[in-house]
Amino acid sequence: MLGGAFDPPHLAHVALARTGIAMFSLERLLVRVVADPGHKEVSTQAELRLELARRAFSELQEAEVELDPFARTVDSLEALALEDPVFLLGADEFAALLSWKEPDRVLDLARLGVASRPGSDPARFDEVLGALRRPERVTFFPFQPHSVSSSDIRARVARGERIDGLVPPAVESEIERLGLYADVAPTGAGGMLREDPTERTTPT
Repeated sequence: MLGGAFDPPHLAHVALARTGIAMFSLERLLVRVVADPGHKEVSTQAELRLELARRAFSELQEAEVELDPFARTVDSLEALALEDPVFLLGADEFAALLSWKEPDRVLDLARLGVASRPGSDPARFDEVLGALRRPERVTFFPFQPHSVSSSDIRARVARGERIDGLVPPAVESEIERLGLYADVAPTGAGGMLREDPTERTTPT
C-alpha cells in the first residue's frame, strides 16, 4: 500500500512505488488517494486527485489506484483486511509513528516498508522501534528521493512556471487542461517533503 493526498502526484511518488515493488517483490500495489486528509487542506477535489493519481501510476502494471475514505491508516487497514500487506512510507513519517492512531495495531495489520535515504543513521529511529510491540515488522530500504514536492509543484503552477520533469507527462497535461493550481496560494499545505516523498496526508 502507498497512501497520500497526491495533490498532485509527482515523479518521486512513482519512483517510490517502483522501488517498493522491487524491494518487496510485490504483485500488487494498492495506491490509496485519501479523500479527506482531515488535518491539512488540499487544493483539489478528491475525484480530480484520484484521476491524477491514476494517470501517474498508469505505467506500473502492479498499481491499483482507488479513493481512501478513511483519515487514519489504522482505520483504512482494518476495513481492507488484507493478508499481510506492506505499507510503504518515508523515514520522516516513520519518525512520527508514535503519534499515529494505534501504531501497534497498524503493525498488527501491516508490515511497514520504510524508505530511508542511503547513508542515513538508523539510530534516529531507535526510540520509535523501542516503543513498538512488534518492531520486527519494520523493514528499512534505501531510496534516493527526488528533489520535488507537491507543494513546490503547486507553487510553480501558480507562478506560471513549467513542471515538466517533476510530474509524469500525463499528469502535467491534465493539470494544464483543467487549469489546476493556477490560483493556489504557494503554501506548503498538502505537499510531500523533499526528504520524504512518502509522507501520508493523514495524521495516521
